[in-house]
Amino acid sequence: MNKRKVLITGGAGFIGSNLSLYLLQNGYEVTVLDNLSEQIHGVDAEATSPLYQSIKEKVHFIKGTVTSVDDWKQAIADNEVIVHFAAETGTGQSMYQVSKYVDVNIGGTGILLDILANNKTKVKKVVIASSRAIYGEGKYLSKELGIVYPAHRTAALMDAGNFEVTYPGATTPLQIMATDEESKIHPSSVYGITKQNQEQMVMTVCSSIGIAPVAFRYQNVYGPGQSLTNPYTGILSIFSTLIKNQKPINIFEDGKESRDFVFIDDVVKATFLGIEKDEANGQVFNVGTGVATTVDEVASLLVEYYNIQVPLQVSGNYRLGDIRHNFADISKIEKLLGFKPSVDFKTGLKKFADWVNAQEVQSSRYEESISEMRSKGLLK
Repeated sequence: MNKRKVLITGGAGFIGSNLSLYLLQNGYEVTVLDNLSEQIHGVDAEATSPLYQSIKEKVHFIKGTVTSVDDWKQAIADNEVIVHFAAETGTGQSMYQVSKYVDVNIGGTGILLDILANNKTKVKKVVIASSRAIYGEGKYLSKELGIVYPAHRTAALMDAGNFEVTYPGATTPLQIMATDEESKIHPSSVYGITKQNQEQMVMTVCSSIGIAPVAFRYQNVYGPGQSLTNPYTGILSIFSTLIKNQKPINIFEDGKESRDFVFIDDVVKATFLGIEKDEANGQVFNVGTGVATTVDEVASLLVEYYNIQVPLQVSGNYRLGDIRHNFADISKIEKLLGFKPSVDFKTGLKKFADWVNAQEVQSSRYEESISEMRSKGLLK
């Protein structure tokens, strides 16, 4: 029996490399297209990147970029499934590297779809990595108005220390609700806009040319193996590196902002179900835990797990474009694909911290990223 052949763009990254290994264990042949970005993999990635090292002898690896037509054509070859992870992913960074994010995320997806629409290929399914960022602020309940979708928070309110979202006509505090797939899409960052475009392009074009599209709106993915040197994505890595360097943690806003953290193994399993199951075809799914965790909870747990006492400084700083709250309603993926997250946050964070403890202490680039955002007027 011939093995199913899968192309994973960004397949040397955090999620991509884990999915590559999982697919190999389940009888697939895997091709990876990845540019080994220095921001993610570090300098001299081919010699030093643990993520790349974990897959390089096991997959057909193509060092290239999704902004190249030739690289795409070489990578697609005779693969039946494409999982498109390759993207620029920093929310804050996207607000001042706008052209780069548009070129890679939207332009790269456009090249893929052009090739599929204008050439005969063996591709039967395209899985696109979307993001919870497309929702912007989450779904809320107002006692007076019912379900509402607040707009982005203003600098004037946050300068005054008012960080919770408000809505015109609502006089009592809004109650955060789980965001389902039918919730309003109104991204608050360029990154979120590009993910919305990627998702819509894939779902629209693939359906029209007889290729099954599937979109996964991933929440905050974490776990062993994620980059500890990239200061533009992932507070778990940022906080861990600061703690390991015995530096204080600057907790933005009032520390009560919350996210849905989903462990890497659960993300891989959800994505695998999307590849395997016909029930996923033509569908968009949230991938999360359905549980909101605040930033101050994250910081406190990490200090506990590393047993290194550092100051937790709630600064009132904020980034323009950041959302206040968002956590996923996962009832759709549970019903259609049978997916249930198996790792709760405390368990997953302990696994992550144990892994970090086994790594060399990285120098923190956090201050550099903060200075860059402040110079662009994005950090207040």
